[in-house]
Amino acid sequence: MRQKQGTAAVPDYIMSELKIFNSLSRTKEVFTPLTPGHVGMYVCGPTVSGESHLGHARPYVTFDVVFRYLQHLGYKVRYVRNITDAGHFEEEGKEAEDKISKKAVLEKLEPMELVHKYTNLFHWAMQRFNTLSPSIEPTATGHIVEQIGMIEKIIADGYAYEVNGSVYFDVKKYAANFDYGKLSGRVIDDLLETTRDLDGQEEKRDRADFALWKSAAPEHIMRWQSPWGVGFPGWHIECSAMATKYLGPRFDIHGGGMDLQFPHHESEIAQSTICNHEAPVRYWMHNNMITVDGKKMGKSYGNHITFTQLFSGDSPVLAKAYHPMVIRFFILQTHYRSTLDFSNEALQAAERGLKRLWEAYEHLQKLVRTGDSDNAGDAALDERVSGLIKEFEEFMNDDFSTAKILANMFELVPTINSMKDQTIATSALSAATFELLQNQMRVYLEDILGIQSVSEQDNGKLQAVMQLVMDIRREARGRKDFATSDKIRNQLQEIGILLKDEKNGEMSFTIS
Repeated sequence: MRQKQGTAAVPDYIMSELKIFNSLSRTKEVFTPLTPGHVGMYVCGPTVSGESHLGHARPYVTFDVVFRYLQHLGYKVRYVRNITDAGHFEEEGKEAEDKISKKAVLEKLEPMELVHKYTNLFHWAMQRFNTLSPSIEPTATGHIVEQIGMIEKIIADGYAYEVNGSVYFDVKKYAANFDYGKLSGRVIDDLLETTRDLDGQEEKRDRADFALWKSAAPEHIMRWQSPWGVGFPGWHIECSAMATKYLGPRFDIHGGGMDLQFPHHESEIAQSTICNHEAPVRYWMHNNMITVDGKKMGKSYGNHITFTQLFSGDSPVLAKAYHPMVIRFFILQTHYRSTLDFSNEALQAAERGLKRLWEAYEHLQKLVRTGDSDNAGDAALDERVSGLIKEFEEFMNDDFSTAKILANMFELVPTINSMKDQTIATSALSAATFELLQNQMRVYLEDILGIQSVSEQDNGKLQAVMQLVMDIRREARGRKDFATSDKIRNQLQEIGILLKDEKNGEMSFTIS
């Protein structure tokens, strides 16, 4: 054993260095952290104005694997993933609006009540997907002071200005002195041509400028006192402030979806560079989108499927309910930088593939190698199996190529099944290769890819109890006692049991 990258000992056969595709340079680069043995990673978290959907699952599963693998290499990782619970007005629609406040009005809830509801639902879904909790999960509302402080520094350096209680970042001045648009590939002239007419545009010195702070109208629910009057923060400044506080002015990895490259991440780079006097991130990582019929999945497109719909099957576009592990497996079967198109056929194929792979894996863990000799009974087979296993590390070090690892695992399945059926003796593999096969399948499938067993949910007692609960809920609905009906459904959902109302008046349930 030897030391590599971080601090933990890893097998001697691991020789390749971790390479990450850096969106900023558009090339794969050898990963070298700022501080040896330590990694700082920031990933843009959810805006909790509503329930997250399948499209959101991809970045959180992707960067969960990155987090797991960096720890596997021995790094001490500080993984920061924020919660956007204030503001997030997007300068890309008909008007700039505060998503949280708007949704709170629609649902007749206090903003923090709404935030709590959807944050809990997000955490519940992340547990179902078996994602590890981040090291720190800061909220935008908990860092208003830091955001105001950062805005004051940007104003002091002459790159922001105040108008009528709102503060805007001077993009044109920044672009004259820095490489603006390098991450997204956009240039300032393109931005001026494509900027839409938005509410408050007349306040800006230039159409390309973005808001750091917005003055709050009297009816605006979420509002804070600032040096410029009562208002609320812009979306971009939130992440800059939280990343700086917990990871410092410069850190290793910043992740998120490709749709965030502009304007969000481009704006983060600009404001953090001015405030901290250096570029904030060494390696920018962006996952590609999940699409539906070739179109990005999103709430604004009306083609999204929420997590609860996925797990319950309660959506007209779903043929059935899908277990969270099937969704995770579906995501990891494609490289994170490639487009992933949703269809029921694709999810059902993933479901069958996961079942086949997991059954073989469980059989493998129960096998015991017979024979005393370390020599392989079948040298060619031994070489092939050991070669497939050793490629796991090579593929992960090549920009986290999970799809190639899973492809190798499927190549190993026939050999595993043949050993189970005793058509191939376990002694056909050397003791070292047999042990490597068992250990590395466990490490990669469970520890790094984060795949868990899919329960068959065939417990007879549970079925009987759930039938009783569904009968009680059906009776409550018959009495028009919707409060009791909703309470039963909601409390079951909190513990991972999703009820689905069928068209014929019957009910079914799914455990996730």
